Amino acid sequence: MSMEWYEAILLGLVQGLTEFLPVSSSGHLVIGREVLGVEASEDLAFEVIVHAATVLSTIVVFRKQIWGLLKGFFCGLRGLKVERRDGSLSLVCNDQTDYLLKICVSMIPIFVVGMFFKDYVESLFGSITGVGVALLVTAVLLFFSDMASGKGVSLKAKSDQPAKEYRNGISYWQAFAVGLGQAFAVAPGLSRSGTTISTGLICGVRREVMAQFSFLMVLVPILGETFLEVVGGEFGASSVGALPLVIGFVSAFLSGLFACKVMIALVKKAKLSWFALYCLIAAVCIFIFA
Repeated sequence: MSMEWYEAILLGLVQGLTEFLPVSSSGHLVIGREVLGVEASEDLAFEVIVHAATVLSTIVVFRKQIWGLLKGFFCGLRGLKVERRDGSLSLVCNDQTDYLLKICVSMIPIFVVGMFFKDYVESLFGSITGVGVALLVTAVLLFFSDMASGKGVSLKAKSDQPAKEYRNGISYWQAFAVGLGQAFAVAPGLSRSGTTISTGLICGVRREVMAQFSFLMVLVPILGETFLEVVGGEFGASSVGALPLVIGFVSAFLSGLFACKVMIALVKKAKLSWFALYCLIAAVCIFIFA
């Protein structure tokens, strides 16, 4: 069954709205595909297209921050050097370079998954039951991180010691831990934003820092995935027509613009436990009706 234009609109809206909310966009795409009767084999190109659309919406929302990071990085290349401090080597760089390096560190786990486990990950997108299990895991993560951040608890800080303030609000080990969360979140139903934000909060990163870092760290991996799919000829082999791909892209982009701005405000102020409750209800519905 080929994809119709209205199905492309609906799936694009699902991707755009759920990509930035901690409820798993890929999981909802699997659910939507099951409801609409779209075959998994014809959906890979569409999956990549709508993910690229949400990346573009992220770039638009964070355009000033991205420009500032790139400008600071290139301006700071001349002052980049390695010095010996307290008996160990230390990299001397500006704040923008430090931030970009931490984003690079966060991408290491997802790079390993993409290089060595790509086929296995793609096979997971055919299991609606697997989505239900992953949604349960997402719910547990969101509940736990909300409880931990609300009480000021982290894996690093102790109750009798103040939390250490890292440069740019996040350390390299925290960035790598968040990257591990992103790598596990490739499974449909395990929310990428929910997993990365939860991991960061559990590790002691502030909400406002994670709100930006979580969205910026995913740009390069998704753009890289899109490039590899185009080079690999996945679009040419897809049975999805050009019109549904274009409509899905526009739908995901516009809804992503809205959802990204809303999510930034929600992460800073709202409790993630409400999203955890939603994921729990969605998982129960899958187990009952699937």
